[in-house]
Amino acid sequence: MNIINNIIIKTIPLLPKKVVKLIADNYVAGIKPQDVLDKTRFLNNKDYEVTIDLLGEHTSDKNTVNKITETYLNLLKSVKEQDLIANISVKPTHIGLDIDLNTFSTNAEKLVLYALKNDNFIRFDMENSSTTDNTINIIKELNKKYENMGTVFQAYLKRTYSDLSYFLNDKTNFRLCKGIYNESPGVAYKEYIDINKNYLKIVELAFKRNSYICFATHDLFLIDEIYKLIDKYNVSKNKFEFQVLYGVPMKGWLQKHLKNNYKVRVYLPYGPEWYEYSIRRLKENPNIAKHVAKSIFSNRKY
Repeated sequence: MNIINNIIIKTIPLLPKKVVKLIADNYVAGIKPQDVLDKTRFLNNKDYEVTIDLLGEHTSDKNTVNKITETYLNLLKSVKEQDLIANISVKPTHIGLDIDLNTFSTNAEKLVLYALKNDNFIRFDMENSSTTDNTINIIKELNKKYENMGTVFQAYLKRTYSDLSYFLNDKTNFRLCKGIYNESPGVAYKEYIDINKNYLKIVELAFKRNSYICFATHDLFLIDEIYKLIDKYNVSKNKFEFQVLYGVPMKGWLQKHLKNNYKVRVYLPYGPEWYEYSIRRLKENPNIAKHVAKSIFSNRKY
């Protein structure tokens, strides 16, 4: 698979943009806001909930950051008006973290407040490890005032279990993913078995603390182990959900979740930066290539 990954990574930047678009269409909802809203309705009709992500990150121009924040506010308004079941996922560096903490904090609170007025929820994504401290600090401050918000923790970071040991309580709502950024061995676990071990350790901690946890993984072994832990701790169905990236085949697991009356949420990215997103993600994590390949050569199970 590593050989295939490397071939895809080296080849895709050389392909015409129209060809890359054909690939990206398998896991990106579209370019315009209405594209993602239409796809959200389609998924809602299949009993999936959605989290919408406007593609982009590391934005350092304040005017652009303000426009991006406004776009998210309009999305929240449209979700409410169109009676869709979807919340919003936001990257901190997309709404000001690369400018300064105050810009990020101000825009983050603006989104959370508007979401609250519209009975909605904001998820602040976690980016590379250089942003972790600042993201957690702002989230902690906002969490003191609002409950309609949460963040993301990455199981491959060695610090995560310790962070969560201090962070978690029965009001905490977090997404747990493995982690996508290429971090150094001093910061992150690099071996599959170590990452999975830490992931499951964190799942147990969340269950013990009665926190709301979102399982964001396509690892079928992990999902099977999570099912066992749900049974072991007799966890209520309203304390967790399963999340999946749009377009990634799951070999029937999504239907199994729904049959068990477990909530399933599809992470639905969209936006004009679809090309940059596709190329950047492939370079940062070659393993994404296998998911791209699966999405092209498999029948989607939505």
